[in-house]
Amino acid sequence: QEYVHNGFKVGPNFREPPADVADSWIDSKDPHIAPNPIEHDDWWNIFRDPDLDRLIDSAYRQNLDLKTAATRVLEARAQRNIAAGNLFPQSQTAVGDYAHAQLSKNLNVFGNPLATLPTNLNVWATGFNASWEFDFWGRLRRGIESKDADLSASVEDYHDALVTLLADVATSYVQIRTGQQRLRFARHNMKLQQGTLALTEARLKAGTATSLDVEQARTNLAQTEASIPPLAIGIRQANDRLCLLLGLPPQDLTRSFQDGPIPAAPPQVAVGIPAELLERRPDVRRAIRQAAAQSAQIGIAQADFYPTFGVSGFIGYAADDIRVLFEQNSFLGFILPNFQWKILNYGRIANNVKVQDARFAQRVLQYQKTVLNAGRETEDALVGFVESQVQAKSLERGVQAAERSVELVLAQYKDGRVDFNRVFTTQGQLLAQQDQLAAAQGNIALNLIAVYRALGGGWQAFESGQPCARPRLLPPIAARD
Repeated sequence: QEYVHNGFKVGPNFREPPADVADSWIDSKDPHIAPNPIEHDDWWNIFRDPDLDRLIDSAYRQNLDLKTAATRVLEARAQRNIAAGNLFPQSQTAVGDYAHAQLSKNLNVFGNPLATLPTNLNVWATGFNASWEFDFWGRLRRGIESKDADLSASVEDYHDALVTLLADVATSYVQIRTGQQRLRFARHNMKLQQGTLALTEARLKAGTATSLDVEQARTNLAQTEASIPPLAIGIRQANDRLCLLLGLPPQDLTRSFQDGPIPAAPPQVAVGIPAELLERRPDVRRAIRQAAAQSAQIGIAQADFYPTFGVSGFIGYAADDIRVLFEQNSFLGFILPNFQWKILNYGRIANNVKVQDARFAQRVLQYQKTVLNAGRETEDALVGFVESQVQAKSLERGVQAAERSVELVLAQYKDGRVDFNRVFTTQGQLLAQQDQLAAAQGNIALNLIAVYRALGGGWQAFESGQPCARPRLLPPIAARD
């Protein structure tokens, strides 16, 4: 009954296994999280940054890992077509043969010498032979099913590479912008502290300050100057990663950027419901197709329990003289129906079926783990997005207070109402607060990028027939002289 129900194929038909997903996000009631369906597949456009748009477009056109994933799709498609070709005669060969024999005059067969036969024998033959195994048990059709699923999995692997690429490009770009903002804060404070050092030196000459004041001012300035090289290193390294993602040799991409702040993320993000991860995340979709491919392998293994039926044949011409090879009397043809049955191999066949069953169970478990990991990654990104906004607001208030404190304490120090320790402390706090604010603002954007990465967003924008931001982008970044 199962054989007939499955379309005259042994083995199970694939059914999508269950996977546990939450009913809602942990922070679904937070005002920063909207359970509405995701509105924009081209999510990078929410930052409204033309430089980021241009980088995304260039990476899509030039990234080598993405091109590699595309070639794997072509490979899987060719493998699928090879499997489909097995439904037709598996061996189809045009042949041409010539044989020459020199017979022995002393050869006796059953005591009779072969004196009546010619001592020289020539055979010319040409024609077409073929052999065809009938897919009676569905072994070949199961093979096509497996290759179809492998092809789908390779397409999802390409989508997954695209999701990763888009997120990596945006991440590196935000890291560059964050580093530039931190560098601006550091240089601004360095100039402020240079003025403070000049003030303390002038007061020392006037006898209204001590050498300790001057050394403390130099300490503050030296610490700020020392913070600049690591920031420059981080910017350069992020730039180099971006070059690799764009398929370019290392070059200073920042020279082509417009002056701008850290990309500003919207205060709220639409994330849909957890169950939508099963449809959006390419790695989840790939895992289910890999399970389907392995399910078909069970049927292929079970087909070995039963006999295979086939037919072989030849049509052509044969003669002892090439001049008459293609005459009507030289026509030759035969047909050989056959079957094979591995009757003494049931132990090995049964264990091979168990092997395929176990591999299928592994694929199912891997799929279920992939679903759980997708939920974890999304929750991690969501809590980061929510809490980094709270942190940034607190730091904004702290920076404003620190800026007012520095202005007040410098005025009081000039009037001699406070000692330099207050100046030393407040200027150090200002730099720390501004640096943390820039990092927090960058983390908001980075966590939002992580949210869209976890949701499997981005690849849909490049699917044919769907709206895509590419026509509106600037020309792709290319290697420059």
